[in-house]
Amino acid sequence: MYTWNELDNFIRSCSRCPLCHSRLQAVTGRGNRQAKLMFVAEAPGANEDKAGIPFVGPAGKVFDRLLADSGLTWDDIYMTNILKCHPPGNRDPLPAEKEQCLPYLRYETVLIHPKIIVCLGRVAAQQIISADFRITRQHGTWTDRMGYSMTAVYHPSALLRDPAKMEETRRDFRHIAERLKQIT
Repeated sequence: MYTWNELDNFIRSCSRCPLCHSRLQAVTGRGNRQAKLMFVAEAPGANEDKAGIPFVGPAGKVFDRLLADSGLTWDDIYMTNILKCHPPGNRDPLPAEKEQCLPYLRYETVLIHPKIIVCLGRVAAQQIISADFRITRQHGTWTDRMGYSMTAVYHPSALLRDPAKMEETRRDFRHIAERLKQIT
């Protein structure tokens, strides 16, 4: 089993796929490393690539608002991505890139040992919950597997493109907060 320092070093020095050549820096997770609630998104954006921290750009501001609206704080959560490097042009991660980064996500999950995993967006949900997951139909639904309660919500960047989805996402976040209270 790796320690947090070892995992952080592996991620920061990773050269397992070609993204290591185009990134500014690898982006490790952020938040409470003992949290029972873990959020997983698909990949860092350009702002995150510059800062080395997940969810610091415009989508991060939406995420912060959703947390606050549901009564959650960064002390309650841990946030990470499937990919640790920014894909050029914000394209979807390639299957080979996800495959190379999944061991890092697995180690993060083992170290965190969350009770709830929330996927932000379609890409994360299809990787973690089900390959045929449909975010527009299945967001906010729960799956219990391998000791985890899992759900998916719209990615905050989708809410920037389509603000009409904001209210149902707020509702999903409130349900996540309620579920967290039930298990703690």
